[in-house]
Amino acid sequence: MDTSENLEMIKQSIESLNKFHQVEILRILSKNLCKINENKSGVYVNLSFLDETTIEELETYLDYTKEQETLLTTTEYQKQEFRNSFFQEKEDKDNITISYSSSKQ
Repeated sequence: MDTSENLEMIKQSIESLNKFHQVEILRILSKNLCKINENKSGVYVNLSFLDETTIEELETYLDYTKEQETLLTTTEYQKQEFRNSFFQEKEDKDNITISYSSSKQ
């Protein structure tokens, strides 16, 4: 993958993050003394001027956020499955219908 495609992927990934993660990205950029332009519409960074170390740090953070999102999704799914399984079984046990039939023939 060439550099411009890689930078485009980084840009799209950053734009799709929530505000918390975007602030963390800004911290990474400011720590590495990157030029940041800000106006009332938002913050702008020319990624083509970033050094390789900063780009790698951004990629590492983006990979981390993807991994965490995957783990959270999996954990939430498992919690829901346990909740459904436990409460459904418990509900089934609580609602057992017992019927007696006395058939005298």
